[in-house]
Amino acid sequence: MTIAVRCFAAAAALVALEQVADAQDYPSRPVTLIVPWAPGGAVDTLARIAQPKLAERLGKPVIIENRPGGGSTLGTAAGAKAAPDGYLLNMPGSGSMAISPAMYKSLPYDSIKDFAPMALVGRVPFVLIVNKDLPVKSIADLREYAKTNPVNYGSGGAGSPHHLYAEMLKSITGIEMTHVPYKGSADAIKDVVAGHIQLLFSDTAPSLPLIRNGTVTLLGLSTIGRLPTAPDIVPLNEAGVPGFDAAGWFMVAGSAGTPQPIVDRLHKELKEVMGLPEVSEAVNRIGVVPVVSPPLADLAKFIISEKERWGKVVQQAGLAGTL
Repeated sequence: MTIAVRCFAAAAALVALEQVADAQDYPSRPVTLIVPWAPGGAVDTLARIAQPKLAERLGKPVIIENRPGGGSTLGTAAGAKAAPDGYLLNMPGSGSMAISPAMYKSLPYDSIKDFAPMALVGRVPFVLIVNKDLPVKSIADLREYAKTNPVNYGSGGAGSPHHLYAEMLKSITGIEMTHVPYKGSADAIKDVVAGHIQLLFSDTAPSLPLIRNGTVTLLGLSTIGRLPTAPDIVPLNEAGVPGFDAAGWFMVAGSAGTPQPIVDRLHKELKEVMGLPEVSEAVNRIGVVPVVSPPLADLAKFIISEKERWGKVVQQAGLAGTL
């Protein structure tokens, strides 16, 4: 038994030494970052803002590869199946990591077991907007209006952030609202302006100009923290919906089993990149709040808590296992 234990310990030590050696040599070739969305969106743009700075720190090119589809689950699955060597990274988000596991009957990955989280890099706050002709200027007004009038809200599709944030609002406030799904949030925004639907949780980039020129009425921000680019917008948490805090988020991850020294290196470099003033300013301009990641030990806990949180919202909305 003693000999067996010694052999096992020696083997473990050898593996650890090999991982250290790999990390010291990492990267020895270009690194690919999968963005599970089409080019041009917020996630893709964030990745391309950070790309040259990360490449500079790693000393090797960082190649962005867009793999859209399945509400970002296809690209996320590809990242989960990658070799655990740090050369094929992934940029999953709250949709594929926290919401889809509750909505899909089955997924080709486990968002807890199949990934090595490296850094949280961005959050996307939303704003709650209503048609300007609706006699609603606050959450209190919305409560009163809904007592005697039907209320509907749009979304970018079943299970989208726009949908689930509205369901969370219903759960907290007790306001009854009917869901009107669209194929994308752009059409939903147009119909709020036109009065075909009454309200919508929208990401900030397309909505702030409409709010500023009075085309729509603002009821509040989805996050407890205020927007750096629009600090005058009051969070829903302060506007009649205590505890309301919701945002899309994105992280960089490798596949499970990536050597810890490589995870540590990428965590450090990504934190430094996202903390650069020029990166922060550019990311803020696209409606994303840059995040200097919390410690590695907190990332897995964060995914677990988000998965549990949004799983409950999906259950309450009757969407569990519908895809």
